[in-house]
Amino acid sequence: MTNQARIRNFSIIAHIDHGKSTLADRLLERTGAIDPREMRDQVLDSMDLERERGITIKAQTVRLSYQASDGQEYVLNLIDTPGHVDFSYEVSRSLAACEGALLLVDAAQGVQAQTLANAYLAVDAGLEVIPAINKIDLPAADPERVSEEMVNILGGKPDDVIRVSAKTGQGVDELLEAIVAQVPAPAGDPDAPLRALVFDSYFDAFRGVVCYVRVVDGRLTSGDSIRFMATGETHDANEIGYLTPKAVPVAEIGPGEVAYLITGVKEIDRIKVGDTITLARSPATEPLPGYKEPKPMVFSGLFPTDGDDYEKLREALEKLRLNDASLSWEPETSKALGFGFRVGFLGLLHMEIVRERLEREYDLDLVATAPSVAYKVTLNDGSEITIKSPQDLPEPTHRREIAEPYVKVMILAPSEFVGPIMELVTSRRAIVGNMNYLGPDRVEMDFEIPLAEIVFDFFDLLKSKTKGYASLDYEPIGYKPSDLVKVDILLNGMPVDAFSAIVHRDKAYEYGSKMTSRLRNLIPRQLFDVPLQAAIGGRIISRETVKARRKDVTAKCYGGDISRKKKLLQRQKEGKKRMKMVGSVEVPQEAFVAALRVDDED
Repeated sequence: MTNQARIRNFSIIAHIDHGKSTLADRLLERTGAIDPREMRDQVLDSMDLERERGITIKAQTVRLSYQASDGQEYVLNLIDTPGHVDFSYEVSRSLAACEGALLLVDAAQGVQAQTLANAYLAVDAGLEVIPAINKIDLPAADPERVSEEMVNILGGKPDDVIRVSAKTGQGVDELLEAIVAQVPAPAGDPDAPLRALVFDSYFDAFRGVVCYVRVVDGRLTSGDSIRFMATGETHDANEIGYLTPKAVPVAEIGPGEVAYLITGVKEIDRIKVGDTITLARSPATEPLPGYKEPKPMVFSGLFPTDGDDYEKLREALEKLRLNDASLSWEPETSKALGFGFRVGFLGLLHMEIVRERLEREYDLDLVATAPSVAYKVTLNDGSEITIKSPQDLPEPTHRREIAEPYVKVMILAPSEFVGPIMELVTSRRAIVGNMNYLGPDRVEMDFEIPLAEIVFDFFDLLKSKTKGYASLDYEPIGYKPSDLVKVDILLNGMPVDAFSAIVHRDKAYEYGSKMTSRLRNLIPRQLFDVPLQAAIGGRIISRETVKARRKDVTAKCYGGDISRKKKLLQRQKEGKKRMKMVGSVEVPQEAFVAALRVDDED
C-alpha cells in the first residue's frame, strides 16, 4: 500500500486538439513508465477510432512514479479525459476521482469554449487547477496573450501559468514539480470502513467486467468479499492492481489509490459506473455521491440491414453500455426497416462514434434514421408525455402543445466574425444573450437555441463561416413551447415512417420539398407513375413524381391507320391504371440509407 502523503491524483482537461494526449505521452516518457522502444504517439488512446481521428473518446488511467526535486518518490495517478463537448460526461467522471486538474490551452488558439466549460467543471468539483500553455514552439504561438486570457478566467498572475511544449518536452519537468507542489494529497481514513468509487469500467472477453476504482476510505485486499452498494451484489475481489500502463497485480490498496478491479462478473448490467464498493463483512453506512445520470440529447433509430442480426445488435449495445454509461436504448419497429433500437446519444459525434464502433468491433451493418430530439407533449387532459420518435406524436386533436428542448450555446470567436455568427444563429431561431470581449480581438457570445436546430449541420456551418476559428460549447436549459408540426412523407399514398420528422412550422415546406426531391432521384422507376408527397396531417405541402418506365407498344406498327396505334396506347393506359391500383412500390435498402444520410447534399 502506498504512503498516502506521496499520492497525487490529477487529470488533464483541455479543448479538443490542444495537445492533451501528446502531453500524456511526454509524462509517460519523463517518468519512465514506458520503455522507449515501445513508445508511440497517443499511447493512452488505445481505440483505433481515437488514433484515426486524433481525439480522445474514453477516459484512460495510468500510474506514474516520479522522483521530485526534494528527493522523495511520488505516485502520480493520471486520469486522461476527452476534450469534445459530447464527452463532457466522461470528463466529470474523471474529475470525481481527482484532487487536481491540469488546464491545458493551445498557445496559438488561446482559450476556447470547451476550455471554459471544463475549467468551471473542475472549479465546481473543488479541484486545484494548474494552468498551462502548450505548443509554445509553434511560430504562431502568443503565450503572453494566452496567459492574460487564462488569468482572466482563473485569477492569479501571468507568471503562474506554466509554459510547455508537449512535442519537444520543454517545460514538462516544471509541470511535474507543480503537480507535486500544488495538488493536495488525497484525504481519507485507512481505518474507516471501505468506500471506493467505480469511475469507469469495460468488458474483457476473457476476464469479464474490469472496473477502475478510486479508494476514498479504508483498504481493499485481494480476495476480499465486497458489496456494490447501488445494486446490492456481493462478489470476491479476484484481482486488484495498478495500470503502469501495463496491469500489475498487487495485494492491497488504500485511501487515494487508483486501481483496476476484477471480480469475475460476466453480466454487464450488474456493475454500474458511479457505484460505491464496500466490504461485505463490515460495510460502510453511506455511499459516495456518485454522478449525475447523463441525459441523452439526440435520438436515432439503429436497424440492422440483415434482420437476423437483431440479437447481435442488442448484445453489442449492452457491451458498449458498460464503458459508456451515457448510452440508452429501447426496442423499436419500423414498417420500412423492420426491428431495431431507438438509441439515445449525447450529441452527433457521440452518435457517429457509437455507430462506427458497432460496425467495426461487432461486425454489424447498420441503417441509422435521421437524428431527432426528445419533445414534451401536453395532452388535452393536462397530462404530459415525452416522445423520442416522430411516430409517437399524438394527433393534433389530442394534444394541447409541444415543447422542445433548448440549450444555452457559448461561442468564442475572433470579433471580426460577429456578423456571420449572428446571421447563422438568427436563422436557427436563436434568442440572443450576452456578448463579452475577452480581449481586443476575441469575443464570447451567448445564445439560447432549440437543440433540434444545432444537431444537424450547425457546427460545420459555424466553422466554415468563421474560417475554423470559432469554438462552441452548450448545456441544456430545459423545454419551451414551440409551433411544431409532424411532416409525413407519403409514397404512392402510404406514409413511410422512417422519413417522418417533427419540424418547426416555418421550416416544414423546406424539409418536405428536400425529402421528396431526394427520394425522386433514389427510388427506381416502376411500371406506373409513383407520387411522392410531403404532408402535414391531411394537407399536402410538396409533391414529386417518379415517372413510369414506358414500353413502346407501337414499335411494331409500320404505317397503316392511326387508329391502330391509338388502340394500343389506350390499352396500355388502362393496364397502367389497373397496375397503379394494385401495385406496390419496392424501395431498395440503399435508397433508405442514402435518403437518411444527414450529410448528403443534393
